[in-house]
Amino acid sequence: QVQVVESGGGLVQPGGSLRLSCAASGSFSRIFDMRWYRQAPGKQRELVAGTTRGGGSTDYGDSVKGRFNASRDNSKNTLYLQMNSRIPEDTAVYYCNVLAGLGVATPYWGQGTQVTVSS
Repeated sequence: QVQVVESGGGLVQPGGSLRLSCAASGSFSRIFDMRWYRQAPGKQRELVAGTTRGGGSTDYGDSVKGRFNASRDNSKNTLYLQMNSRIPEDTAVYYCNVLAGLGVATPYWGQGTQVTVSS
């Protein structure tokens, strides 16, 4: 089992910033893709941002383009999400997804971290 733990969530005012961290641990040879998703109340889970292992490709959801930035540190098996210019619509549970494995890659999900944007 690969453990995925998100941290850094909390309550911020509109326009504020937060940085989320996603740390993966367990038995795997390498981590491939790492992605951030979020799910707001009553809505489907959506892709926020993701990176490939080589760092040459980063995707962002349309709703967060220009405001959020994802990065990763492969030596620490950690994915980050810098969230700027927060708006109330960003309120959601943010989940980290890690594609990793010893041979065949397998997706793993974290438990999620709550982010609330409110004055």
